[in-house]
Amino acid sequence: MDRMNVESFEAYVISICSESAVVVSASVVKFGFTWTKIRAALTDKSFVDASYNQETGKTTFAQIRDGGRIFGADNKKGWHWHPYEDPQRHEFVDHEITFAEFLKRVEENLSK
Repeated sequence: MDRMNVESFEAYVISICSESAVVVSASVVKFGFTWTKIRAALTDKSFVDASYNQETGKTTFAQIRDGGRIFGADNKKGWHWHPYEDPQRHEFVDHEITFAEFLKRVEENLSK
């Protein structure tokens, strides 16, 4: 995923969302020449935002409920999770977190 263009990121995220049983709909909600934000509505009435800036490479994924992040991942200062148990905490990992990996964790949490 590193340093792909905006259009490729959008196509990738929309494709992953189209294969998920927990995604009701997904669409680009904001965009510029070098950045984009995609929102996916989920079956539990929460939603996921996926943002990407092709100039900086900054990527963020967040599950939002009632106006606040309940789960997330981003690559600010290195890839890390914001876990369900404490979404303000940073759990650093030694690999890139893909949107597919992120959405899989969302799906697993919703099936509990």
